Amino acid sequence: MAQYTQQFLSSVLSQRGPSALPYSEDVKWLIRQHLVALAEAYPSLQPKTATFTHNDGRTVNLLQADGTAPMLFQGVTYNIPVAIWLMESYPRHAPLVFVNPTRDMIIKRPHPFVSPNGVVSIPYIQNWVYPSSNLVELARNLSHFFGRDPPLYSQRKPSNPNPNPGPNYGSNNLSSVNSSVGSAGARPTIPPRVYSPSPSPTPTPTPPYGSGSAYGSGRIMEDPAEVFKKNAINKLVESLNGDIRELRKAREAEMEGLFSAQAVLRKREEELANGLKEMQDEKEGLEQQLQMVLMNTDVLEGWLRENEEKMGNKDIHSVDVDDALEPCDALSKQMLDCTASDLAVEDVIYALDKAVQEGAIPFDQYLRNVRLLSREQFFHRATASKVRAVQMQAQVASMASRASPQYAF
Repeated sequence: MAQYTQQFLSSVLSQRGPSALPYSEDVKWLIRQHLVALAEAYPSLQPKTATFTHNDGRTVNLLQADGTAPMLFQGVTYNIPVAIWLMESYPRHAPLVFVNPTRDMIIKRPHPFVSPNGVVSIPYIQNWVYPSSNLVELARNLSHFFGRDPPLYSQRKPSNPNPNPGPNYGSNNLSSVNSSVGSAGARPTIPPRVYSPSPSPTPTPTPPYGSGSAYGSGRIMEDPAEVFKKNAINKLVESLNGDIRELRKAREAEMEGLFSAQAVLRKREEELANGLKEMQDEKEGLEQQLQMVLMNTDVLEGWLRENEEKMGNKDIHSVDVDDALEPCDALSKQMLDCTASDLAVEDVIYALDKAVQEGAIPFDQYLRNVRLLSREQFFHRATASKVRAVQMQAQVASMASRASPQYAF
């Protein structure tokens, strides 16, 4: 049976196209595992496919576990016919559970967990949590809550007008139970409602799910204290479940707020750490620049002291600028003269441009002077270029002469 169930589920869940079941591909394997585990734990609940009609008239082909759920009531095990529908959003949302009474069964009214139309609503369904909730635990909870308060009772109809039972009532009633169970498709028995005893000299216990008994003609009687106690317990359980749900929602919202605040604080912590690192790097850079400035200041102050000693008592304003700087060699002196002449010619040409714009000199005289000055400037620049080349050669030769002893054998 287990192998057949696995093959059936693998077949229906792997279908594609219009006949495919409306479940997400990422949860089909979990659905298969839930139904296989349910069939192994409760062989009376077997999976199958059936058409489900929504309240808006839509029809869809869904999986369901159809069969009976066992329950223990007053020391006797009974089976409640149920249908567990796996809706399109399963297993992220709870399945839809119905009790499925036969013709000779009625739903207890009122019942804390079963509506008059057969919809089951127990705390496990209301508090369904994906992915920890499963069908095996759901069946166990159904058995537990049904055992506390059975949702179905047998509907008795008198078959003998004689209120006094015959001497063989027990055996006849037992055969009646067997025949009724067999005619109902091997349905297990359901606990009956409590009826007032008939005027029989010897009391006989009421059989579960009987038919054709003379006790069926009695009036339904229930202890008001027991009914009040059950209703009070059910109301208390419902109130506690509601309070727990509200408290959990409030705590979840509070935790979400705390998590959001924590994320904001972490982001600000990272920003502060980055800002502090940047400030430390900038501080190190400024300290290095300060050290460089201090070193340059020392150099300049030393140069000033040295030159002040050379000048002696001479006034600083009486020193000729040309005598303040002395080239170190002839090439440097020639480079200094060429550069100074080049810049002087550039200044003269600029002054001529201003003069011709203002009309101070004629245009033909401006052209003659610019031509002569440009030629002179060209010679100065050419000389400076040749001097620079000679200086480069001399520098390379000096570097080679300093490096040659290092590579000598």
